[in-house]
Amino acid sequence: MQFFDTHAHIGLIYDDPIEQLRVIQEAKQAHVSRIVSICNSLHDFTKVYTNLKSLSSVYHAVGVAPSEVTNPGKDWIQTIEQGLKFPNVVALGEIGLDYYRKFGDKRSQIELFITQLELAEKMNVPVIIHNRDAGKDVLDILSERLPTAGGVLHCYSEDAEYAKKALNLNLYFSFAGNVTYRNARNLHETALTVPVDRILVESESPFMVPAEYRGKRNMPAYTPSTVRFLAELLDMDIEALSAQLWKNSCTFFKLSE
Repeated sequence: MQFFDTHAHIGLIYDDPIEQLRVIQEAKQAHVSRIVSICNSLHDFTKVYTNLKSLSSVYHAVGVAPSEVTNPGKDWIQTIEQGLKFPNVVALGEIGLDYYRKFGDKRSQIELFITQLELAEKMNVPVIIHNRDAGKDVLDILSERLPTAGGVLHCYSEDAEYAKKALNLNLYFSFAGNVTYRNARNLHETALTVPVDRILVESESPFMVPAEYRGKRNMPAYTPSTVRFLAELLDMDIEALSAQLWKNSCTFFKLSE
């Protein structure tokens, strides 16, 4: 049995390169055989990619998150284009909208989001989508501009009705440790609503630690805890579910199984 952590902020867990390598090793010991490393800024992407690029079990996404809207970096579009050509870079992200933190203004966030969606279409790569308190705008924009390669609504936080609308698009739904929380009924209902072949699982480490590990800093190694919870919720054998999630992840990121 093997697990695929589709979204981990390894550079936020530890800044130290040696500690980052230890995170990967601990994940392997927990049978988390593949991880997609996510960085919010291009500067952090360069640091983490350089440190982990030799590891065949670690893949990468490159993009500018809404938190960086006021300072995406010099020549940021060209930097993303170049990064998408690096070995083991499999997606553009995370990108999207965040109206909770009020980074910049809505217009500038939307412009940044759309520009990167257009770039993903040009480069034929999937997108990893951040959505916080911006559900309507995110779905409206994706309805018109979702790249052909598709996207994933990472750390899904909307309800089942929203998911039903999103199912009309080439989108996957990624659940993090917060789905294991007893009061996350909207996420439980969503997981029971969407087809199992459209589900991914992520750690979102160091955030969203599964209930089993409450009080600890989240790690990719804790991903199996989220899968176990989903298996119980969906009334599926955990080996069958982990195999399906592995297949889904490889399909989405265009990787061999």
